[in-house]
Amino acid sequence: MVDAHRLRTFLSVMASGSVNAAAGHLGYSPSAVSQQIAALQKETGLTLFTRHGRGIEPTPAAHTLAAESEQLMTELKRVDAVVDDLREGSTGSLAIGYFASAGYRWMPQLAKRLQAKMPELTLQMVLTEGYPRGEAPIVDIDVVPADPTTSVRAGHLVTPLMTDHFVALVPADHKLAARRRVEMAELADSSWISNDISAGITQDMVDRACRAAGFRPRYTVEAQDHYTATAFVAAGVGITVLPDLASRSIPKSVRRLRLTNPNPVRDIVALTAPVARSNEAAKLAVDLLQQIAAASARRR
Repeated sequence: MVDAHRLRTFLSVMASGSVNAAAGHLGYSPSAVSQQIAALQKETGLTLFTRHGRGIEPTPAAHTLAAESEQLMTELKRVDAVVDDLREGSTGSLAIGYFASAGYRWMPQLAKRLQAKMPELTLQMVLTEGYPRGEAPIVDIDVVPADPTTSVRAGHLVTPLMTDHFVALVPADHKLAARRRVEMAELADSSWISNDISAGITQDMVDRACRAAGFRPRYTVEAQDHYTATAFVAAGVGITVLPDLASRSIPKSVRRLRLTNPNPVRDIVALTAPVARSNEAAKLAVDLLQQIAAASARRR
């Protein structure tokens, strides 16, 4: 088994660019860092660095090992935090990831209820759109397509929260504005506004639904978030298709239309990392999220 302390030292050398720089960052002597690297090379049977002038140069094996080790180091940090909490007999802090529409609708309620039940708890709310997936918080609100073939993060406990249908937002003077629902194909000739900062699952679901309806949307503005996209719709720039959860508060100059044939659907889930299975604050947060999401679905 690879020694975690040696891995940390190795990653510091990779990030710092030299043994001397890593020694300064870690508070070690250069010889101690060199010894750790030599021990890691012996332990793994890999050549990780070669001499290059007066310095060293990482080998391809070193780059691969560094890339594969980053997530492990993140998980070890989480384990260390859990151990500290258990040693102190408490769960003193909790990091919860969210995307923008869930954050606006759910996070204030969640924070209020959590702190009412656990007054000493410190919450870290992390907007995870565009966030490195391997570094996601131990409780993370995420989106998966309503598709049984879709995989989620390995080892994570998956708790369903809500099924969220997509809607179309159109300006009040749009030719379809008087309708309550439209077929996706009826939006083919409109100017579209994108609203997904990461061009990820949400954008992919919309684009696949458009292809199923026989067209590709003509994006004339890339707004990158739901709220800015809605403002562009209000200004009459074009239309946008987004999840219903992100459309609960819209200007009077915008109309919300239900989509059919097809209607993209996303499943919102809470993902709990393996290291948080025994974390009482994490369990409570997920229970409360289920209650909040259920109430949100009833109001839809």
